[in-house]
Amino acid sequence: QVQLVESGGGLVQTGGSLRLSCGASGYSLSIYEMGWFRQAPGKEREFVAAVTWSGGSRHYADSVQGRFTISRDNAKKTVYLQMNSLKPEDTAVYYCNLRGVMDYWGQGTQVTVSS
Repeated sequence: QVQLVESGGGLVQTGGSLRLSCGASGYSLSIYEMGWFRQAPGKEREFVAAVTWSGGSRHYADSVQGRFTISRDNAKKTVYLQMNSLKPEDTAVYYCNLRGVMDYWGQGTQVTVSS
């Protein structure tokens, strides 16, 4: 059974930083990429950032470009999201995503940025 376990969410003030982690277990096939999405109350889930597993190419949503950095540890099947200069509009549940033979999702971790 594939499991994505996220950690690192919490409450932070505007301008602060958080680091999210997501580790994958139970998956032994090829990974195309891993990344993060988020969903704020009353809004649809949106793409945040992703990194390809073999080449390490990174791509970001315009709204987080320059503030967030995604990285990976292939051996640990773990992806990280370093979030700096956080804004209240970054408040959301953040979901880890693994793209392989199909899409897999974590349970989500809450990030709250107070003004």
